[in-house]
Amino acid sequence: MGLRLVALCIDARDPAREAAFWAGLLDGEVVDDPVDGPAVLLDRIVGFRLRFPRTEVAKAGQNARHFDLTSESSADQRARVERALALGATHLDIGQGDDAEHVVLADPEGNELCVIEPGNRFLAGCGLVGAVSCDGSHAVGEFWSAALDWPLVWDEGEETAVQSPYGGPKITWGGPPYLPRHGRTRWRFDLEPSEDGDAESEVARLVALGATRLGTDAHGVLIADPDGHEHRVLPRP
Repeated sequence: MGLRLVALCIDARDPAREAAFWAGLLDGEVVDDPVDGPAVLLDRIVGFRLRFPRTEVAKAGQNARHFDLTSESSADQRARVERALALGATHLDIGQGDDAEHVVLADPEGNELCVIEPGNRFLAGCGLVGAVSCDGSHAVGEFWSAALDWPLVWDEGEETAVQSPYGGPKITWGGPPYLPRHGRTRWRFDLEPSEDGDAESEVARLVALGATRLGTDAHGVLIADPDGHEHRVLPRP
């Protein structure tokens, strides 16, 4: 039994442009994806790929998830920011203040990302993509720890983080106050059963852990985690 995180889906009005941006920024490779069109192959970097389902709905408000990218030095941080800007990113003010050491940017469709200053101990050893930083409750961190069978590597107050036993980026939840909702969650997880599991059994397990079954789409079963964010369980290929 168990689930693998196989993709992070990011809704896009121009999937090809988004794929090119993130591949260029994260040293990934654009590939044809049988599920959601162009994707960025990042398995060797983060253990999952990026998919870009097409949407006609423009982004509204701040996303519930974003990437925290790490830096090895101040020069490395500047270079990553300059690369992002050259690829079509823009600087973004979300209230971080002029004295913030991290740099907040928006990708070509307005999705937030942070380039973290060097020396951040929390993200040490996680790689270029240090974290998928999520708006969410303590309960949802515990849910994903059980769903993925990843240990809680941070559990302080309302804040939680999980990480694959094999390393890679952390997935973090910051606790309250929570961001306002603006329709469907634009960053969602695609999950697949491990070799000894099947999709329906895993969906039933997620429901027992506190998820809600929402229905199906052309590729798999849609669920909502305990915070109400949508995700998808796909059958094993």
